[in-house]
Order: sequence, then structure tokens, then C-alpha cells
Amino acid sequence: MSLTFGQVIALIGAALAVGLPGIGSARGVGIVGESAAGLITEDPSKFGQALILQALPGTQGIYGFLAGFLTIQKLGLLSGAVVDITTFQGWLIFAACMPIAIVGFMSAIYQGRVAAASIGIVSKRPEEVAKGITFAAMVETYAVLALLATILMLFGIVI
Repeated sequence: MSLTFGQVIALIGAALAVGLPGIGSARGVGIVGESAAGLITEDPSKFGQALILQALPGTQGIYGFLAGFLTIQKLGLLSGAVVDITTFQGWLIFAACMPIAIVGFMSAIYQGRVAAASIGIVSKRPEEVAKGITFAAMVETYAVLALLATILMLFGIVI
């Protein structure tokens, strides 16, 4: 099976939608993990609270995966009935993938930084962990909006 240029452009968009937020999530989770490891060496009982903070930046990778999945579904790659699309439609799909690709990448890293700082809250006042989670969750808002924008644009493209 050979792909049209439009299909290739759309698949590049899907790959970026999955890959960039995944990279950002890996980086964000790693940043928090570094801070959490220091905390756990001093007080292993705070592992659960640290783990919650570490998991938060991982969600952008999930959002990117969802966007990529919806994109390849739209192209018919999952059903085996690949849809012919024009180059223009391919660029539209590529553009639709960019909000979650870019915002997912950046927000995961920044959420990791905020969650890492929140490890400091847990270290001194573990009863205040919800405040640290709230700070980190504020960054998540923009990833959710980017995912919503990507989904709305994908569903708005007529093939």
C-alpha cells in the first residue's frame, strides 16, 4: 500500500501528537522523581504522597496518545479501510494535532517542575500535599484545553 502525500502529512501530525507529549511527560515525571527520591531517602513514609505528585506530568503523554489514536482512526488505519485524503486535508489534520503536540510537551515539563517544587511542601508539611497537587493541576488545565482543541478540530475536518 502506498500513501498519498496528504496521508503522510497527517501521519506526521499524529506522530508528533503522540511523541512530543510523551517526551514531555517522561521529562516531567523524571524531574519529580529526582526530587521525590531525595525526600524518600529522608522519610520513606511519604512515598505515597510523592508518587501522586510524580504521576501528574504523565497525563500529557496519555492525552497525546489519545489524539494520535483518533487521528489514525480518522484515516481509517485501524479498520483497514484507509481513506484517501487530499494534501490540503492532510495539512488540516497535521494542524489539528499541533495543539496537543506543543502544549502537551511544554505543559508536562512545567507541571513536572511545579510538582517537584511541591515535593518541598510534602517534606515540611505533609498534611498540605493537596496544595501541591492543586498547584501542579493548574498546569494540567492547559493540556486539557489543548487536547480539546485538537479533538474539536479533528472532528471538524470533513473527509
